[in-house]
Amino acid sequence: MTDRALSVVRAGALTTVQDLGRPGHAHLGVPRSGALDGPAHRLANRLVGNPASAATLETTLTGCAVRPRTATTVAVTGAACPVTVDGRPAPWGAPVRVPAGAVLEVGAATHGVRCHLAVAGGIAVEPVLGSRATDLLSGLGTDPLADGTVLPLGAPYGPPAAADAVPLAGAAAELVLPFLPGPRDAWFTADGLRTLATGRFRVSAASNRIGLRTEGPALERARDGELPSEGMPLGALQVPPNGLPVLFLHDHPTTGGYPVVGVVPERFLAAAAQAVPGTPTRFVRIGRRSGRAAHPG
Repeated sequence: MTDRALSVVRAGALTTVQDLGRPGHAHLGVPRSGALDGPAHRLANRLVGNPASAATLETTLTGCAVRPRTATTVAVTGAACPVTVDGRPAPWGAPVRVPAGAVLEVGAATHGVRCHLAVAGGIAVEPVLGSRATDLLSGLGTDPLADGTVLPLGAPYGPPAAADAVPLAGAAAELVLPFLPGPRDAWFTADGLRTLATGRFRVSAASNRIGLRTEGPALERARDGELPSEGMPLGALQVPPNGLPVLFLHDHPTTGGYPVVGVVPERFLAAAAQAVPGTPTRFVRIGRRSGRAAHPG
């Protein structure tokens, strides 16, 4: 294998290869996938001179450790965490030069859930349907990393970008999710819709890349039963029989039979990616109801 490679020393709880995903394949049953915290992914790439489309490593809670076979430049963004090179502290949110054979340690997240590690040249695993992203639902892309995995790197694109300051979004004390109502909000009573808008919810520990699950008051249904399976967009607020909304994230199923009470626009999803279990959550309506029939055929 070429020297342009990384060896995984410590894979962490869940570390995957992610890029901007593979949109446009929902008709094949393939979700978009891609980086859950898109702004963090783009920033990490910019700091090492990569285009936004280059693949990064997305870590979950416990970080990871890697060893490059040749000297390279890296950057860590997203959740705040300690960063070290061979045990010596290194900056978060800035280009870091890592010598060949040195161990870059991305530590456990201290403020948020997911870090993005960009490497000059990008993670150059084989693309599938035009993307290098790992999709946990369909199984496309490279498997989640394991200790000893070796990842090829691309050729550097250019010099790292200069940055006087890097914003730290991390995890908010409260997750506020604006949503557009519909398309199946008529399947819920007025009390149920009021519960969505005023109820006190929390992020469930059962959340993952497929969806952010909630704990809290159940939404009352106006109609029982299930819909025929229909398309599910990114950001859908699907309500299963327990009445607790599930926010569909990037590895979500492309179809489903539970009603969707609303849709959270994509620009608000990065905050959901960084919300730790137990985070208080509010849903805020930002548009009119869909106007669809209460009992669609």
